[in-house]
Amino acid sequence: MILEQNLDKIETLYNTIAKAYAETFSGEHEKKPKDQEILHKFSLKIGDRKPVWDFGCGPGQTTQYLKNLGIEISGLDLAEKALEQTRTLHPEISFRKGNMLDLDFENNSIAGVVAFYAIVHFTEAQVERAFREIFRVLKPDGIFLFTYHIGAETIHVEESFGKKVDIDFIFHTTDFITSCLNKSGFTSLEIIERDPYPGVEYESRRAYVFATKSTEVGEGNRSSNL
Repeated sequence: MILEQNLDKIETLYNTIAKAYAETFSGEHEKKPKDQEILHKFSLKIGDRKPVWDFGCGPGQTTQYLKNLGIEISGLDLAEKALEQTRTLHPEISFRKGNMLDLDFENNSIAGVVAFYAIVHFTEAQVERAFREIFRVLKPDGIFLFTYHIGAETIHVEESFGKKVDIDFIFHTTDFITSCLNKSGFTSLEIIERDPYPGVEYESRRAYVFATKSTEVGEGNRSSNL
C-alpha cells in the first residue's frame, strides 16, 4: 500500500483527460436523483451563508448545480489546465488552483465546503490531512459535504479515456471515514450510503457525508442512514 499518492500524478491525470472528462461528467447530477436530493439539502442547510467552496471541483458540474440553487460558490482544483476548460464552461463562476492538503485560506473563513469524490486518490494519511485542513478553514458551525467510494480496495489505472495514465483510485471504509472526521473535530455526522446507478456510474457502493464544525471539543456523533 502506498503511503501517499503523488500529487503531480493526480494533476497530470486530470490535465491529460480534461476535455473527455468534462464531456462525460458535465450534467451528471441530472442522471442521479440522490445527488440532486443531497445537493438540495446542502443548499437548505447553508442558506445565504458565504463563502462556499467546491473543492476538487473538476469540470464544475457540482459548482454550477449549487449556483443554480442560489448558492454563492467558487471552485478549487489541483489541475490548472483542466481549470482553463472549467472556466470556459462556467464563466460566471470563479475557479482557482489549490491543494486540499495545504489550503491557502485563513482559519475560520469558509461557511461551507463541498467535495464530491475529491478524496478518491487520497491514501488514509492524506484523507486525515485533508479533513484537518478543511476543519481549520471552516467557520464555526460550517458545513462539510463530501462523497466517497465505500470499500478497502485500491485500483491502479494505466489508461483513462484512451490516454496513458498512472494513478490509484482508493476506496475507504465508513468506519475509517467516521473515525477520521471525529479526530479532526467534526460533529453531527450524517452518512447516507447508496448503491450505484447501473449504466450511469462506476459500479461501487458510495456514501454522502454531512459534517459540521463545532466550537466544542470532543468526539462527533454519527447518524447513519443506510
